[in-house]
This record gives sequence, C-alpha cells and structure tokens, in this order.
Amino acid sequence: MMTRNDTLYGFERYERAKAAFDDARYTDAARELEDFFTDLAAARTEHSSDTYADDPVGHGTAEAHLLLARAYFHSAQFARAESACREVLHEAPDDPYAHLLLGRTLQRAGRHDEARGPLRLAELLGDYTPPSGPGTDVADEGF
Repeated sequence: MMTRNDTLYGFERYERAKAAFDDARYTDAARELEDFFTDLAAARTEHSSDTYADDPVGHGTAEAHLLLARAYFHSAQFARAESACREVLHEAPDDPYAHLLLGRTLQRAGRHDEARGPLRLAELLGDYTPPSGPGTDVADEGF
C-alpha cells in the first residue's frame, strides 16, 4: 500500500516536507511526513529483517521525526508533537533540541511540571538557557 506520494523517494519527500515547513505550511509538512512514515512502516513489514542492510531507509529517522514534531508543535497538535519528540529521543536520547521541544510542547499543553525534566536536560546538554528572574528557575526535583 502506497500513499499519494508513492513515486517520490524518502529524501525527496523529506525535502518537500522541509519546504512546506519553511513556508509555514505546517499541516502540509506533517501530512507529507505522516505519509512517509506510513509507507516506511509498510516497507519495513514487507522486508522484515533484523539488519540495516535490508532496511528500506538504512539509517535512523530521528531528523525526519524531529521535523514532524516541529510541524505538529507549530500547528498546535501538542499530543502528536509530544509523541514525535519521544520517538526522536528514543533514537537519539542526547539530542538537546528534542528535549527542548518536548519541554516547550508540554508547557504549551499546560503540563508545566512535566516540562521541567526535558527543559533541564536541554539546559544540561547545551541547547537551552532558562529565562532569568524570580520564579523562572527550572527545578532539579524529581531527578
């Protein structure tokens, strides 16, 4: 089963999604990447193997998932953004921007206490400087 973009290769589809994102067409970017991941899952099922040599992509997809998370975030689809961020962090747990985006997503969803952990990790990994001033510190509780 192929989606509406079955004639495009993964990299071309990623580039189309990036162009849509750059043009602030966030839902179009998300749709393009959703279709890509749907097709990728189908291809991986067809060619099920434990080696990267047989994988249709042959490498990780963290960068594409991060773009998907950003598209969801900018289109206020916070549950989906959270899920995509967690997918990135599963593959690349040391990605400071993914931690930052997860923290910001949780904040925008009104889950401020849950946002502290990812924001603190983003700060420790070097991609975030918390705002200064009274009451704005990220607490270390819960670590």
